[in-house]
Amino acid sequence: QVQLVESGGGLVQPGGSLRLSCAVSGSIFSISTMGWYRQAPGKQRELVATITVDFITNYADSVKGRFTISRDNAKNTAYLQMNNLIPEDTAVYYCNAKRPLYTAYWGQGTRVTVSS
Repeated sequence: QVQLVESGGGLVQPGGSLRLSCAVSGSIFSISTMGWYRQAPGKQRELVATITVDFITNYADSVKGRFTISRDNAKNTAYLQMNNLIPEDTAVYYCNAKRPLYTAYWGQGTRVTVSS
């Protein structure tokens, strides 16, 4: 059974940093595109970043230059390094694992709050 477990969220001041982790159980990690999405209060879930099995990355314009997505296939874990955080980054962050032709798997989410 596939499970995605996010961790690393919390409260941080503007300008601070956090690193989110997404640990994937099961055998799909190495063949899945991994993604991070977020949902702020009252808003729709939006794409933050993705990384393919070939380590090709893609970012939302709002986080380019501040966030970095990475993956460690040996640890079945994806990461999202978030620097220079701003209040608009406040949201619940979700990890996503997607294989071609298959339904995506989602984690339960980890909350990030950027506030002074």
